[in-house]
Amino acid sequence: MQDQLKEMKNRYEEILNEMQTDECISDFSRYQKLAKEQNKLSPIVETFDKYTKSASDIKSCEELLKTEKDDAMVELARIEIDELKIQITALEEKLTKFLEPVDERDEGNVIMEIRPAAGGDEAALFAGVLLRMYTMYAQSRGFKVEIHELDESEIGGVKSASLTIEGDGAFSRFKHESGVHRVQRVPETETQGRIHTSTCTVAVLPEAVSVDFKIDEKDLRVDVYRSSGAGGQHVNKTESAIRITHLPTNTVVTCQDNRSQIKNREKAMVILQAKLADYYQAQEDAKYASTRKSQVGTGDRSERIRTYNYPQGRVTDHRIGKSIHNMTGFTNGDLDEMIDALLTAPKQPS
Repeated sequence: MQDQLKEMKNRYEEILNEMQTDECISDFSRYQKLAKEQNKLSPIVETFDKYTKSASDIKSCEELLKTEKDDAMVELARIEIDELKIQITALEEKLTKFLEPVDERDEGNVIMEIRPAAGGDEAALFAGVLLRMYTMYAQSRGFKVEIHELDESEIGGVKSASLTIEGDGAFSRFKHESGVHRVQRVPETETQGRIHTSTCTVAVLPEAVSVDFKIDEKDLRVDVYRSSGAGGQHVNKTESAIRITHLPTNTVVTCQDNRSQIKNREKAMVILQAKLADYYQAQEDAKYASTRKSQVGTGDRSERIRTYNYPQGRVTDHRIGKSIHNMTGFTNGDLDEMIDALLTAPKQPS
């Protein structure tokens, strides 16, 4: 580990030196690329420097103990050594996590689908809450959100929604949101104040940039139709909406956001690519395991990953046992505390 960290520190210093040269400053593309690499290495190098200093301070204190005769000074040195060892342990854990294999999909874009499951109208209303929550969170992180399918219910809920979230590191922030989200609250139509439980499903896929399979045009059935619903009223006068079915896997995607049939087809193909990548990856995984357990750190789906308890104002993630008592803030897109906890939680054995 030490050798790897030293190489990273050397690379960090090389980057800083190159970024100060006139050639690099005048080459914006090169400068931007180096700045991005520097930002990734910066927290690692900073932690390693703290680790190196703490190790050096321990050595100095131990040398002092060999020669110091004053009992008070000896006691202070021993206390400092104990404190430094605690720091060293914490820094080692942090450095180990930094060096864990990186999910190469983390830097990419996200394709998200939200659908109500059990609970009828209340589930559809909660699906709308989730759509708004994720949209607000994405925008707070500077990501671009594009909703390419939105089927709204008559009472203002969401029957289905499909969206793309674009930006550096988008997938890393959303990958643990896949699964079943359960809500417990009193519906507005409930006259006796009874708490109703309903669920929604959220699917999060990385946008496939390059995949090891080819989509054959003869395996596709493409249907063109008029856009419908509140989200498509501006384009429903022409047949611009696209539905593509991949016949071998019976995978269906739709897109109706754009006025242009061509643009809707392009977006639908991007979504289809991501879905098929996920499908074939699941098949590959099944060769090695007959059952798959949801695992913090991989983004695998699981049943009931989170409960939103409105009467108690509490959101609980069941995978890591963490609760946040700020329902309003959470559903308004304040997700960083929960997402950070998921990203740093120890991985569970599968």
